[in-house]
Amino acid sequence: MDDFKSNKKQLDQELDRFISLLSELLPRYHELLEKENLSQDELKNLGEIEHYLLGVNAKIIEIKKQLEQDLFGQSLSMYYQLKNEAIEGNANSKLKLEKLRDVFVGLLNSGEIINYN
Repeated sequence: MDDFKSNKKQLDQELDRFISLLSELLPRYHELLEKENLSQDELKNLGEIEHYLLGVNAKIIEIKKQLEQDLFGQSLSMYYQLKNEAIEGNANSKLKLEKLRDVFVGLLNSGEIINYN
């Protein structure tokens, strides 16, 4: 649990730093976008910033995709594996499956996850 708290704190700090740095870069990008007559240096700077931001956006999409796959894919994979083992008569899997169902029901009832069906 201490590793989780430490990792959570570090990740929160990194995300805050990322947002802060992005907040410093975006105004310059918007300034260059709105300017009508750009010098060659400004045009080059605008292109560099835009290219970089497209790369950042791609990385954010990849992180989001990985989180969704890991969070939901792993949970569902574990659920169905436990379900199959429980059907085969594994008592330990039945208990784990019941606990997992209770967690899912609790999350649904609390509104932390949404059932789109």
